[in-house]
Amino acid sequence: MLLMSKTLARAALSVAGLCAALPAWAWPDRPIELVVGFAPGGGTDLTARALAVFLEKELGTTVVVQNKPGASSAIALSYVARAKPDGYTLAMTNMPGLVSLPIERQAGFTGDDFTYLANLVRDPSAFSVASDSPYKTLQALIAAAKERPDAVSYGSTGVGTDDHLALVLFQAQTGTKLNHVPYNGAGPLRSSVLGGHTVIGGLNLGEVMPYNGKNMRVLAQASEKRSPLGPDVPTFKELGVNLVFASERGIVGPKGLPADVSEKLRQALGKVAANPAFQTQMKQQFTEMDYVDGPQWQERLKGDDARLRQIWAQTPWVE
Repeated sequence: MLLMSKTLARAALSVAGLCAALPAWAWPDRPIELVVGFAPGGGTDLTARALAVFLEKELGTTVVVQNKPGASSAIALSYVARAKPDGYTLAMTNMPGLVSLPIERQAGFTGDDFTYLANLVRDPSAFSVASDSPYKTLQALIAAAKERPDAVSYGSTGVGTDDHLALVLFQAQTGTKLNHVPYNGAGPLRSSVLGGHTVIGGLNLGEVMPYNGKNMRVLAQASEKRSPLGPDVPTFKELGVNLVFASERGIVGPKGLPADVSEKLRQALGKVAANPAFQTQMKQQFTEMDYVDGPQWQERLKGDDARLRQIWAQTPWVE
């Protein structure tokens, strides 16, 4: 009986040691939730859905995209910030919203609430109108806005998003005042512009280029120079307005992710970003690659935070 007890004890210790020594590949063993803070059909949603397919292959598990729109993505980011830090709940973020929301309000999260895994792409802001709009050029739009302050409507994907901040900077540059109308995502906003309910769509270049020259017209893009994915669209700077702004999309998890899980996610995201097939899909979405590994991305976001706080001090975007 004593011999059997010693044998069982040794077996128990062996099992315990084996469990303690389990390598990182023991994770994941169930589906991962990738949360998007906007309605389906927009640039962030499309990027997330493309990423999910490639990430599944790298991680060997299902990645499910969950849309939690509302409050300019604050609902989704707060949800992920409060999630258990086990690697099974991630968010696709947008800069500036990731940084701007805690500046302008009690957002339910701060920048310190996340583990930063990687930024993947950037998508320049742009001003677009329906193809039958009377505003054929940016200059015509500016003239109309100056003549009738608050009469020309401008739609964004939410307060504090890149679309909204592009409007704030545009108004400061041109001395105009547009009527800001926020939406829960690019899909509803695009439909509103096409339906004639909103005059200008503050849509990212990737969100509107598939429709450019068909039922929509892109007046200008907020790039330093013309994006190779929209070579025929002039920049604001070319047209005399010093406006450069973009949506940068990356992946975060809750603060406190285990080091091995974080490392595996970072490696997987790096492999996806380097995959020519993923790069081709981003090109097809008119979205530029902008891969930055987590620690370097977090440092870059600190610079973005300082820049946005300076803008807030000079031109608050929320009254």
